[in-house]
Amino acid sequence: MPEETPAASPEEALERGLAHFNAGRYFQAHEAWEEGWHPSPEAERDFWQGLTQVAVGLTHRQRGNAHGAETLLQRGAAKLRKYGDRYMGIPVQDVARLAEKVADRITRDGTNAPIEVPHIERNA
Repeated sequence: MPEETPAASPEEALERGLAHFNAGRYFQAHEAWEEGWHPSPEAERDFWQGLTQVAVGLTHRQRGNAHGAETLLQRGAAKLRKYGDRYMGIPVQDVARLAEKVADRITRDGTNAPIEVPHIERNA
C-alpha cells in the first residue's frame, strides 16, 4: 500500500483511521490515528492514544505476538474508558469492550483463535 499524505486535520485523521480499521488494516489505522494524537490537546490525548493502542494490539495479534496484543488492547481499552459512551462520535465503550474481549480471547486461546472485529460506526 502506498504511503498516504499526512492528514490535513484531526477530523481527516480520525476518518482515515476508521476507514482503515473497518477494512482490517489495523497498522494503517494506527498510523492515521497517531496523526491526530500527537498534536491533540491534553484532554484528548488518551482518546487518540487509546484508539491507536487498540489498532496496534490488533496488528500484534495478526503478527502472532500474543503478549504485545494483550498488553496494548488492555491499555487502549483503559484509556478509552475515560471518555463516556461516545467521544468525537466514536462509541468508545464499545471499542473498549471489544479490545478487552479480544485480549481475553488471546489469553485463553492464542492469536490464531478466530475473532470478530465489528466496524466502528461514527455518529457525527
